[in-house]
Amino acid sequence: MFAYSQFLAKLPYPTSDFTGQTVIVTGANTGLGLEAARHFVRLNVAKVIIAVRTASKGEAAVKEIVRTTEADPSRLEVWPLDLSSFDSIKAFAQRAQSLERLDAVVQNAGILTQNWKVEEGMESHITVNVISPILLGLLLLPKLRESGKAYGKVGRLSFVGSDLQYLAKFQEKSADRPLLEALNNKDKTDMGDRYNVSKLLLLYAVRSIARLSPVTPDSPVIINCLTPGACTSDIFRDDTSWSQKIIMGVAMKIVARTTEAGSRTLVHAAGPDVGVGTHGKFLMNCQVYPNGPNVESDEGKALEERFGKELVQKLEEIRPGIYEDMF
Repeated sequence: MFAYSQFLAKLPYPTSDFTGQTVIVTGANTGLGLEAARHFVRLNVAKVIIAVRTASKGEAAVKEIVRTTEADPSRLEVWPLDLSSFDSIKAFAQRAQSLERLDAVVQNAGILTQNWKVEEGMESHITVNVISPILLGLLLLPKLRESGKAYGKVGRLSFVGSDLQYLAKFQEKSADRPLLEALNNKDKTDMGDRYNVSKLLLLYAVRSIARLSPVTPDSPVIINCLTPGACTSDIFRDDTSWSQKIIMGVAMKIVARTTEAGSRTLVHAAGPDVGVGTHGKFLMNCQVYPNGPNVESDEGKALEERFGKELVQKLEEIRPGIYEDMF
């Protein structure tokens, strides 16, 4: 599957028409997010919101997009968003309510590191790659629904996952205590597997909220999860091990797609033509792919249900009433 995806799969060049639409891209100052934002501008989007932790980097991205597309700079806005801060997420979502419309959200920002760090009381991968994007997605869902009904369009809420979820060993799954508690045990964490686990948990969460929010006239929003495959990017920027950076850098040179090619998967998943058939699905190479045994096995199904219940409780602690308000 990996060899076919990386070397043989042909990813269609984006051609969908985004005229009049507003799209949010998190982590759009670099890599896949930047290239996706560039595509959105080329495809006539009315506004792209570059959601980034550092405003100056977002402004640099805007200049780069304008330089290469000759777009009107007013079509791009930089909004602060720090996925390691729940307050930042809440403020961002509140600001988004003032938008005239919101048609698509691409949850691209994330981290990959070998270093243990705690953010908002949880190990950073779990906070930044799982809890925060789901929190943001739920808080933006009402605006996506409102816009879909007002403009006769189906909104799109897309999460960037990874095919590494297929390889997640997830040793914490056998813990006789809550998963989130087990995932927060530094002494028993395999950091080499943690990114994979975070992307598996993200898929669990996306599937869960998709089931709770089916595509209907009152909720015209497609929710999906995609993998861009292995791409040249700076995702290893958070890892301070130079030897690992060099090794991974060489490996990526051999097997990786270009960042632009990988970004096509983001644009496809959040495109106006993506189709209701992708709702709650895992996408690879711009098409629905099997979820794999970590999801579809009896054990996987039980883990998804177990984690889903814990996530609901966690999100209710962060923002009381969030599930009642959204569903």
